[in-house]
Amino acid sequence: MHFEYANKKLKKRLEVETKMIAAYGDRAKRLKMRLGVLQNAQNLAEVPSEPPTRCHPLKGKDTGRFAVDVNENWRLIFEPIWPSDDEFAREQVNLKKVTKIRIIGVIDYH
Repeated sequence: MHFEYANKKLKKRLEVETKMIAAYGDRAKRLKMRLGVLQNAQNLAEVPSEPPTRCHPLKGKDTGRFAVDVNENWRLIFEPIWPSDDEFAREQVNLKKVTKIRIIGVIDYH
């Protein structure tokens, strides 16, 4: 899967290992694994919904976004970038159509 990032600072933190460790400390190792799972998936439907990755849709103010578990309360938050010519895929939440995501952040939203 292809990634976009919410901003340049987040991109650096997630692409440069030393910056990832500095920013996320002991969460960096698992964060790197979760990014690998996402990157190796052909589409969002291939990302496991069972632990340890546990890809799941968010609710409330984050409806339309997804998260994968990093550790404990920490989640990698992202939103699908739907094909512009396939409104039906978005409406039906067809995860097989999602081959690109925008990473929003790594947060403790609990």
